[in-house]
Amino acid sequence: MTDPETLKVYAARARDYDALAPDAPHATLRAFLAALTKGARVLDLGCGPGRDAGHMAAAGMIVDACDASPEMVALAAARPGVSARQASFDDLEARAAYDGIWASFSLLHAPRAAMPLHLAAIARALKPGGLLGLTLKEGTGESRDRLGRFYTYYTEDELRALLGAARLEVAQVTRGESRGLDGTTSQWISVSAHA
Repeated sequence: MTDPETLKVYAARARDYDALAPDAPHATLRAFLAALTKGARVLDLGCGPGRDAGHMAAAGMIVDACDASPEMVALAAARPGVSARQASFDDLEARAAYDGIWASFSLLHAPRAAMPLHLAAIARALKPGGLLGLTLKEGTGESRDRLGRFYTYYTEDELRALLGAARLEVAQVTRGESRGLDGTTSQWISVSAHA
């Protein structure tokens, strides 16, 4: 299920969101790419404007990207080497298709109750030994930001349990903070895990 209010914000602010991203790949994306070989097939799940997907393509990956926002998909599809389509998290039906799945600041818009289903779909979509890069906001509960976007927050222990239940083995956990589209600074947690 996709939250209409969140999609409305991204429809209106897609270019503003794109402008927030740095031109160079973030350290978590560099680590994700370093763990894969050139020519690996990757999925940017909830790709937003496709900046990360563009970096993946530039690194020699075969990149599929999807997002529930048509405005974001249009921006992502304009990036060289990126195949982008409109789809929600619920639409992931691939099986053993990807060497890597990148879900950076995307699954945090899904309700907590849906996360086990999304992680199970990711585990099925990854090839054996495939890599998940997952970044979420750190904390507890669910709420809306000042712009009206829906968020679910996670602790490390909760993430480890959810990933373990989906048979995804945590390899690394990193943390940081960044300023978002609503102008506030949030703590985030990034996990890499293997199928």
